[in-house]
Amino acid sequence: MNLKSNLIFTLYTIYGILLKGVSGQYPLVQNMTVTEGGTANMTCRVAYNDNTSLQWSNPAQQTLFFGDKKALRDNRIELVRASSSELTISISDVMLSDEGMYTCSLFTMPVRTAKAYLTVLGVPEKPEIDGLTKPAMEGDHITLTCMTQGSKPAADLRWFRNEKEIKGAKEVNASGKTFTVRSSLQLHVDRNDDGVAYTCKVDHVALTQTPQQATEVLEVHYAPRVEIVNSLAVPQEGQYLKLECVSKGNPSPDPVKWTKDGAELPDLDRMIVEGRELTFTSLNKTDNGTYRCEAGNHLGTSSAEYVLYVYDVPTTLPPSTTPHLHPIPPEPTALLGTHDSDPTVTGNRDPNAVGQHGTDHALIGGVVAVVVFVTLCLIIVLGRYLARHKGTYLTNEAKGADDAPDADTAIINAEGNHAHAEEKKEYFI
Repeated sequence: MNLKSNLIFTLYTIYGILLKGVSGQYPLVQNMTVTEGGTANMTCRVAYNDNTSLQWSNPAQQTLFFGDKKALRDNRIELVRASSSELTISISDVMLSDEGMYTCSLFTMPVRTAKAYLTVLGVPEKPEIDGLTKPAMEGDHITLTCMTQGSKPAADLRWFRNEKEIKGAKEVNASGKTFTVRSSLQLHVDRNDDGVAYTCKVDHVALTQTPQQATEVLEVHYAPRVEIVNSLAVPQEGQYLKLECVSKGNPSPDPVKWTKDGAELPDLDRMIVEGRELTFTSLNKTDNGTYRCEAGNHLGTSSAEYVLYVYDVPTTLPPSTTPHLHPIPPEPTALLGTHDSDPTVTGNRDPNAVGQHGTDHALIGGVVAVVVFVTLCLIIVLGRYLARHKGTYLTNEAKGADDAPDADTAIINAEGNHAHAEEKKEYFI
């Protein structure tokens, strides 16, 4: 047991000597990335040090700290920790010019060094959108340009139409250590762009929290478009009807103008105009006609028409006093509400008219049946009559015709043989 313990102790001793002689005397550092304006902490460590001094120097090989002694007069550079195994300094309010290779030196024989690269990120400025004209006119072609400066590395610009991303054309130009980025967007303006927000957002590694962005709302002027909305699908006499003139334009086309058949409204007591609405308090047949709504602005005028036809109030059959064994389906014409006032469909006819038409049809059908039956009977009798006389004629004609050379001789022979006619007669029963 003692032998094993001694062996382990010996191995650890040898490992410690090797560590001191080789890796323990080399400084260890790490690359750093910091945002412009931020603070960078540069740390140099040594696993084993026999009281040898550590030193930090900047990319220009100027000594910043030698041990705990400050060598460069720069108020931004401060000592954080200094010991035989560590030297940590901080650089506040970092600038782009601070970027570069920093060196940590361990003053042994020979001097051993380690290098750490400090990367400074340039923060892009808030973007600006140019090229927007207010107001824009429908049909115009405009170019929106978004620009941001001071980014390092170059920033990325993204366009959004409301919440939907759209693609723009990107351009990058270097300006010293930073970049200027532009992105352009081509638009063919129409009325659907009115009130739409176009946003340009900046994406960059230095913007870890709130992204930089700019937004412009497009205002588009366009000529109006008009349509008429009615409150009744089938207007009938005595009903209340409202026609609304819905006009869309920018600037708003207000007020609107109502006319009937190309002239002023005839009855202002029952036809009330309030803003964009035309109201009929009680419809009658004199209201039939074409109503026109017209609206306009400085870009143009638009109109729409509505043809009003006032239908009669639908009539229904009186209730029957005789109970029915089965329910009677409703009249088909009563279901066609849109044709109630058409005299060719219903008119004001007697409810009993349906029964009268049914009797006429039955009488005509009986007469036709009798005529057909009589005609068939006559055809049958006539056929039997013709058949009987046709047989007798052929038999008489045959008398004397067997041996006669011509027709005259056949007739003479037939008369001479009249006495024997009974022998050659044929009878049909």
